[in-house]
Amino acid sequence: MDDQPTKEVSSRVNRRKVREGTVTSVSMDKTAVVEVVDHVPHRKYGKIIRRTKKLYVHDETNDLNQGDKVRVTETRPTSKLKRWRVEQVLERAK
Repeated sequence: MDDQPTKEVSSRVNRRKVREGTVTSVSMDKTAVVEVVDHVPHRKYGKIIRRTKKLYVHDETNDLNQGDKVRVTETRPTSKLKRWRVEQVLERAK
């Protein structure tokens, strides 16, 4: 028998958060503001509440427009407020 320790194949899992939202502002250079809406139940009453969060997203090519639906991924801090980058444009604004 082999006395070598068995190597476990560790498949590295991508634990970065992924969100989908709508672009609300593109006035900054290489930065867009994406609004993400979550529907969460109220802790006490159970009613579904809309929670809105603004994310500052890195857009390297400046090709986003206001109203686009995008998928963004968490990344290391790019600036003081930017912690997300554009992964995919799901739907262009009309």
